[in-house]
Amino acid sequence: MKKIEHIGIAVKNIEDSNLLFKKLFGKAHYKIEDVVSEGVKTSFFKSGPNKIELLEATREDSPIAKFIEKKGEGIHHIAFAVDNIRKEIKRLKKEGFTVLNESPKKGADNKLVAFLHPKTTNGVLIELCQEIDDK
Repeated sequence: MKKIEHIGIAVKNIEDSNLLFKKLFGKAHYKIEDVVSEGVKTSFFKSGPNKIELLEATREDSPIAKFIEKKGEGIHHIAFAVDNIRKEIKRLKKEGFTVLNESPKKGADNKLVAFLHPKTTNGVLIELCQEIDDK
């Protein structure tokens, strides 16, 4: 794993949260994106080299809606950048981690993503992210 790619925060209302984080960082979000397959709308902020991803559910059955219902708003996941997500999935499975995605899927911000089950990572949902090479 190369670095923390971003921290995902589950929010009830992305417009209200965009205003809050704009005040916090002193600048607006740089991208809003719908990830229809996950039932989520995302908004990204940068603070120095770090990124924050706000996540709002767009469907009642989405993972974010379920998370907020169970735990309320707050940190949902920590994402790590990887060079080769398929190799990382294979390596982490061998190390005993429960991988929630056998194959990576298209996520927000031009990334392939896969998640590790929090039961095998001290209660933290871990996302692996690989930049999609559009060449």
